[in-house]
Amino acid sequence: MTTSIQIDAPVNRGNSGGPTFNTKGEVVGVNTAIFSPSGGNVGIAFAIPAATVTEVVSDLRTTGEVTRGWLGVQIQPVTRPIADSLGIAGTDGALVADPQQGGPAKAAGIRAGDVILKVNGETVKGPRELSRTIAAIEPEQTVRITVLRDGKEQDIEVKLGKLERQQAAADQAPADEPTAEPASFEMLGLSLEDNADGEGVVVKGVEADSAASQQGIQEGDVIVSIGGSPVDSIEKVQAQVENAKEQGRKAVLMQVRGQQGTRFIALPLETA
Repeated sequence: MTTSIQIDAPVNRGNSGGPTFNTKGEVVGVNTAIFSPSGGNVGIAFAIPAATVTEVVSDLRTTGEVTRGWLGVQIQPVTRPIADSLGIAGTDGALVADPQQGGPAKAAGIRAGDVILKVNGETVKGPRELSRTIAAIEPEQTVRITVLRDGKEQDIEVKLGKLERQQAAADQAPADEPTAEPASFEMLGLSLEDNADGEGVVVKGVEADSAASQQGIQEGDVIVSIGGSPVDSIEKVQAQVENAKEQGRKAVLMQVRGQQGTRFIALPLETA
């Protein structure tokens, strides 16, 4: 399933809402946008697939509004480094960065670090496909979510909620001033210190041109867990890094909370 159809046929400004035809003269989409260096019709255009439009029109005719299923998870792709850190071969699925408070997923037991592989037995290739699959299911329906957790697949039944327009912003509380010198983790390109608030450890420095810097880790971010285990001290960080090395992992997986929300980042375990 795709969110849009990309076409190279000339589409002039003002044609949004018009039909997109295939070579047989069949309507396959509705024009929505163009991208052109000159601002004219020479470039590429995008259209909403006809199947999606049909669903939306049907909802509007029946109920007067468009309803979408809601799982309540913040998700991200399973990149090759993340797959290496988890010890899995493929990159299919969607990694749960954070199940939302009060959401259906959290209530059903889906956790941060789970990789969603299937919905009702159908394989999920990535986050976009998962979002579209869930949105196409009516709210209040119970779905079977297959997740990979601790190297094993398991099924979790989730009763979907209704996707609302507004989304609650995550609380971003600043950390207190440090009471001790930051600890250096040169292998990861990070300088860390204990969090006075008790949850996770605070990033106090990021080495320039390091993998951590390239992955977008910033000073003030909070590392909540490493390798699926919560960390609330420098000692626990060291223990989890050593554990990953002993298991032969090429990278260590960190759950990081910052201005970009909560996400997982895989940092390579380079030899000093």
